[in-house]
Order: sequence, then C-alpha cells, then structure tokens
Amino acid sequence: MNRSLISSRRLFLTQATAAVFGLQFAAPVAAATNSAMPRTLAFENLHTGERLRATYWSRGHYEDSALEELAYVLRDHRTGDVKRLDSRLFDVLHLLQSKLGFRDAYQVISGYRSPKTNEMLLNSGRGVVKNSFHTRGQAVDVRVAGLPLTSLRDTAKRLRRGGVGYYPKNQFIHIDVGRVRFW
Repeated sequence: MNRSLISSRRLFLTQATAAVFGLQFAAPVAAATNSAMPRTLAFENLHTGERLRATYWSRGHYEDSALEELAYVLRDHRTGDVKRLDSRLFDVLHLLQSKLGFRDAYQVISGYRSPKTNEMLLNSGRGVVKNSFHTRGQAVDVRVAGLPLTSLRDTAKRLRRGGVGYYPKNQFIHIDVGRVRFW
C-alpha cells in the first residue's frame, strides 16, 4: 500500500473518531442551550429571604421582565442598588443546572455588589477585589441545598465559561463570565 493512502486512511480514522467523541460530548451541551427551549432558573436570596423562579429566555430571546425581576432579587442587599446582570451569567447557571440535573433554587450569597459596598468590604479585609465582577453585574456567589459544593465547583470548572472560585469554609462557589480561571 502506498504511503499517501495509508496517511489518508489514518487521517480519516483520526477525524472520524474525534467527530464521534466530539458529538458524544457536545450533545448534552447543545440540548441544554437549545434556543427553542425555555430557560428557567430559581433563586433564594439568603440575605433578604426573597425567592424567585423565572423563565428568562423563551421564544428565541431574553425576557426583559424576567431579567428585571432577577436583577431585583440579586441586588446589593446592603444598599438596595439594582443593576441588570449580564445575561451570559444566567446562561452559565442554566447550563450548570442542566449538567447536574437539579431544579432547586440557587441560594445566593452575593449577586450584584455596588461600588460603595465593594469598597466597604475591601477596606474591611473581607477578601474582595477592587475591580470585582460583582460590581459589573457579571458574577454571583451561590450554593445549592443538598448538592455537594465540590460537585457544583467541579462541574462549573468543566464548563470553562468564566471564573470559578471555591470557598468551602463559607459554603459557596463564585461564578463569573470573565476569562476562564480557577481559584
């Protein structure tokens, strides 16, 4: 058999194998983010006691009224300031929920954080950073009752959709839609 035929055959087999495995892993992600399917999330704000279940995506677009409700529940509980959160953050949380197969509410430790609150926490040595994604509406600190925090963290890391921080002492993970990084 000539060399180019062997080389072509190997290339074909390698690509075919990659395609099969790629489809096998891509299918659940595609199903979880299918644009035709509504996307619903539930939250419980641990500081205010408020609960909300909202369908933030349906009929092929984001639902403005649901995004406004979500912004209110995820507001800065110290100042009452409300900021619309980056819709990509909800998409990551929905994908995480789909991967882990739960429908329970995310328990929110921190959603939006006003610059005033962030500065206060920074000055008190509470472990926040000056340019926090929370102040941009691009981060949330959460946990899910009954779900091991390590499962939430590990699955969020595998998504590779942004930053994932792990805080076992305080029982939450941080998720943001910045560059991919872990701590």
